[in-house]
Amino acid sequence: MAILVTGGLGYIGSHTVVELLNSNYEVVIVDDLSNSEKFILKNIEEITGKKPVFYPFDLKRRELLTQVFDAHTIDGCINFAASKAVGESQLKPVDYYENNLFTLINILQEFKERGISNFIFSSSCTVYGQADQMPIDENTPLKMPESVYGKTKQMGEEILIDFAKAYHRKIALLRYFNPIGAHPSAKIGELPIGIPNNLVPYVMQTAAGVREKLSIWGDDYPTEDGTAVRDYIYVVDLAKAHVAALRKLMEDESNVATIDIFNLGTGKGSSVLEVVKAFETANDVKVPYQICDRREGDITIAYANADKAQRELQWKSETSLEEALRTVWEWQKYLGNRNA
Repeated sequence: MAILVTGGLGYIGSHTVVELLNSNYEVVIVDDLSNSEKFILKNIEEITGKKPVFYPFDLKRRELLTQVFDAHTIDGCINFAASKAVGESQLKPVDYYENNLFTLINILQEFKERGISNFIFSSSCTVYGQADQMPIDENTPLKMPESVYGKTKQMGEEILIDFAKAYHRKIALLRYFNPIGAHPSAKIGELPIGIPNNLVPYVMQTAAGVREKLSIWGDDYPTEDGTAVRDYIYVVDLAKAHVAALRKLMEDESNVATIDIFNLGTGKGSSVLEVVKAFETANDVKVPYQICDRREGDITIAYANADKAQRELQWKSETSLEEALRTVWEWQKYLGNRNA
């Protein structure tokens, strides 16, 4: 029983591969290494004692993807292959549409031609745009996202829903809130290429002296301390939700279209400044920062109602913000020692 994990050496992908291997799934990774590093493959093996199959392929090249499907009996796919930086997506919209949508369509073509089902899509709370009410549940109306990145996620969902209905396949759309943290082993974690676009790796690098100051994008939002509020979920908790969703799809033996949608978050919002202070407290370090103008594409506030996932997947986030941020610092120390 082989599960294809695209983008499987990336941040969320690598943690999900670990949980899949620990649950005795055979894993086939396809990752073009555009936003990941090859050493993660070795570290996954060290954590699990198992070596996944790995192809360093660009999924935009359909002929390479076909080789993977010819070589393995694929029973399902968890698709993480996407560019994900909100700010960068505004500057490179065509690149984002090409990378995030063409790769998805190529995988679905293989699924269609080979009669494969069980597809899990790495989506995002950005599909809700700036929701009118909090917390956000799965019935919250979708709005046009503020960023090109968010638009690609919303389009990806629409493509998958049409695919499931037309070909009677089973899909799950997992709408993440803000993943943070690293594996307890400190051997895999978020590894941004260049200047980080997400808050927590920027905090991590600033605390380590890699960056001079953290840039906080706006302190004039209508929130308690003026900074944007998000729902920060520990990446290992998030990874376990993928295994639970996959299991649910594969246990459904009916021959009808299944479209599962789940919010994955903690149910609690934290502001940017609260995250900075929690990081300082958890790790006894200081994080110098500066306030900058708001960043195009960002929304004010978003946090989840994840009751549906708890009810239908028997899953919930269990790790505190402080504990998740402690693992971030352990990961940074591992990287520092590795690069020394």
